[in-house]
Amino acid sequence: MSEMQNFEQMLEASIIQIHRGEIVEGTIIGVNADEIYVNIGYKSDGIIPKSEFSNFPTVDLRNEVEVGQKIRVKVLRVNDGEGQVLLTYKRLKAEEGLNYVEELYNSKEVVTAKVNLVLKGGLVVIIKEVRVFIPASLVSDEYVSDLEQFKNQELSFIITEFNLKKNRIIGNRRILIEKEKNIKMDEIFETINVGDVLDGVVKNITDYGAFVNVGGVDGLVHISELSWGRIRSPKDVVKVGDNVKVRILDINKDKKKISLSMKFKDENPWNDAEEKYAVGNIITGRVARMTDFGAFIELETGVDALLHVSQISVKHVEKPSDVLSVGDEVTAKVTDLNLDEKKISLSVKELEKEDEVQEDQVTQDQATQDLETEE
Repeated sequence: MSEMQNFEQMLEASIIQIHRGEIVEGTIIGVNADEIYVNIGYKSDGIIPKSEFSNFPTVDLRNEVEVGQKIRVKVLRVNDGEGQVLLTYKRLKAEEGLNYVEELYNSKEVVTAKVNLVLKGGLVVIIKEVRVFIPASLVSDEYVSDLEQFKNQELSFIITEFNLKKNRIIGNRRILIEKEKNIKMDEIFETINVGDVLDGVVKNITDYGAFVNVGGVDGLVHISELSWGRIRSPKDVVKVGDNVKVRILDINKDKKKISLSMKFKDENPWNDAEEKYAVGNIITGRVARMTDFGAFIELETGVDALLHVSQISVKHVEKPSDVLSVGDEVTAKVTDLNLDEKKISLSVKELEKEDEVQEDQVTQDQATQDLETEE
């Protein structure tokens, strides 16, 4: 009896004592798709449910661990109600991960992780079982309309906020993109000059112009530099993704800005205007727009001429819209050309007067001929 008691005491002494929250190491003695069984040296085996092993609900535990493998876990409950010890692997890893992520935050080290979840407002990545949120505004340096393109993609970023009280761990990818662009800008600014002609790609369009990427740097083509002609919107000329040729107008190294143009001197419609639109020439164009004082006639892209209301007809015209509409074809005579101010004046009235004179002359000639015939 005494020997039996001694044996039980020795057995009891050999069994470790565990407590809730304690971290222990054990050996995996069994595994199925949803549970892992662990020998932790206690009188009861420990169990790790799938929900306490991973944040991924579709994971098959048989593909993650194997029998005989050592594993560090944390005790959640000493008795789960069925005589087993409830363990967690995920939470221990999360605690260890929090320390790791905090180190990343303090050191501002670049980390790379796969996008685990796409939300309406941003992306979620998992670093050592720790959820890090990358807001949509910090995913890129420009607006991203479709975040789904990043799903399951590996992204590099830095941790810019670590606040456990507010449960906020924020990743920032934009800052890396901006840093890389600044480096490229410095490199490009050393090689480019005003007047250089470059190939580029339209990256973004606004009401005031288009941003074109040249060599990794975005430059602005103002709406006035998109075409020699008058345009209502940049979208009338270009669309995102277009390959275009641009000319450098200005470089501001301090502000890291490049001004570009899609207008080239050899394409300037005013180059041979002195010959084409000389005073006295008869030309044809279309009504582009009208005001109370006259109609502007587009002779070609980039060249408009004014047909003053007083020059629309030999008859009195109160308003241009009384006799003309946008799009109407008009034939008129050039009465003035100012190349310095790029202004051309037209007159239909002058043509009509000439036609009347010609008609009078024809009538007079016919009358003379009839008189001679009678004689």
